[in-house]
Amino acid sequence: TIAVGLHEIPQEISDFGVLIYGGYSKAKALLLNLVTAAMAILGGVLGFFLSGYIESALSILLPIAAGGFIYIAASDLIPELKKEEDLKKSMMHFGVFALGIVLMYGLLFLEAAH
Repeated sequence: TIAVGLHEIPQEISDFGVLIYGGYSKAKALLLNLVTAAMAILGGVLGFFLSGYIESALSILLPIAAGGFIYIAASDLIPELKKEEDLKKSMMHFGVFALGIVLMYGLLFLEAAH
């Protein structure tokens, strides 16, 4: 629960920022963010109840999901970061990116230890 909260709160804030940056009003961005968050909850509940039926498909579904996230990062987010001309902001973005990699590696290491 703590891990989900630590993931979801910054994600929802960043999703809201992306919607604002995309031209949506604050009210519409908040509504769309609420709808997508509700769909995530619905997906989690459905996944829980269907997990016994789709366990054999996980080896196919997980790489597809990971590939989708890698594609989004490579095609949308990284080119947007490259537009930044201020060196201080660029270094801050890189630092946060590197911190994310270190945290993911740490989580992987902790999981392997158990």
